[in-house]
Amino acid sequence: RLHLVTWNVGTASPPPDVTSLLQLNSLGPTMDMYVIGLQEVNSRITNFLSDLAFDDPWSIFFMTVLSPLGYIKLSSVRMQGLLLLVFVKHVHLPFIRDVHTHYIRTGLYGYWGNKGGVTVRMSLYGHTICFMNCHLPAHMENTEQRLDDFEKILEMQFEGESIPSTLDHDVLFWFGDLNFRIADYGIHFVRESINNKRYNLLWEKDQLNMAKKKEAFLQDFIEGPLQFKPTYKFDLYSDVYDTSEKKRKPAWTDRILWRVKNLCQHASKEGEFSEEEQTISVTLNNYISHMSYGISDHKPVTGTFGLELKPLLLDPLVKLNPEGEWSAEHDVLISYSAVPEFPSSAWDWIGLFKVSFRHVNDYVTYAWVEDDEISSNKDSKQVYMSAAEIPDMGGEFLLGYYSNNMQSLVGISQPFQIQPNRTSIDKDLTQEENSWMQKPDNLESHDDF
Repeated sequence: RLHLVTWNVGTASPPPDVTSLLQLNSLGPTMDMYVIGLQEVNSRITNFLSDLAFDDPWSIFFMTVLSPLGYIKLSSVRMQGLLLLVFVKHVHLPFIRDVHTHYIRTGLYGYWGNKGGVTVRMSLYGHTICFMNCHLPAHMENTEQRLDDFEKILEMQFEGESIPSTLDHDVLFWFGDLNFRIADYGIHFVRESINNKRYNLLWEKDQLNMAKKKEAFLQDFIEGPLQFKPTYKFDLYSDVYDTSEKKRKPAWTDRILWRVKNLCQHASKEGEFSEEEQTISVTLNNYISHMSYGISDHKPVTGTFGLELKPLLLDPLVKLNPEGEWSAEHDVLISYSAVPEFPSSAWDWIGLFKVSFRHVNDYVTYAWVEDDEISSNKDSKQVYMSAAEIPDMGGEFLLGYYSNNMQSLVGISQPFQIQPNRTSIDKDLTQEENSWMQKPDNLESHDDF
């Protein structure tokens, strides 16, 4: 289950609550993956430079919301105001490989990143998936420029010989502030149609719908029905369309589309063409806007999808477990085994993570698989961790094996408990009690304030 968000946030800060946006109160099964594409994230130079050194406020915000629920930030890519975040449940991490990011500028003839696309691609259970967040040129008259820019974005190549081109991925999701407008009709007709919920009257003049009928490179893209109000342009903190002097015509600028690679045709031995068994399918369960969010002049749009996969990968590359009962009072052992073809490296490490960890570098401590190895045989290896590195308070943790060659966690353990260090805790409590009992000499009692 995949939940995809696109939102032009108009340089605003995150809202107080995103429960409905992320459907966190949904009665159905929880999501396996969240993909969040933002446009017009605050990109003033000072903000952008600080965001390069540290996570930006939006990334921190979504990590804070999702990490306690068992999601980690798998990947992110930022280009000025464009931001793309991918979160996944822990259980899927060992089956996600070859994660790569890319971006392409199309603003100011390709020199400026206020417009363009940011992309994350990966192998998910052996299937190739690509997510593309775009911000295309604005204004009614720029339809051709929007189409030209999107063609350029589609042509970008990831670094690495074995990575397919964008259109060669099994599934490609294309979303963002695509800026397509409603042509021909005047503002009064458009607003009346919206007020009467007769959105179908506007679909045939939607520039993206019109382009899909003409442009060959768009015809394989699928979109759900636009059964919600146009998402642009609203007065801030309201559901009232633009009342400024410009009185912009409402439009479905914020869209989510997808494309499943055509089923291959191959010649059988008898010379007849037969269709390969379909190993992946995409179902749209929900395509809606969220009118309650008013921090910008756009309303966010979400798509909830079911991805049905025939797994091409069934086993993780590395299996690992904590040995025996773990306690913060003594050194501990980790055992792990890897499949024969696993490309291990001296730079691989095993991290100890809190269950609510935010991303791969959010470890409590780690052990090098080679430097800290204490035994090895053909079936498994053992690595030790020093008690000095383990949190005294104990708690619930898990282990993750990080592959330097693959730049990802390729194995993850079940959650387990670490017993606290009683000696250290008792010592801390005693020191705390003593500090309360001893009144500092430089403080006197004051009854008159």
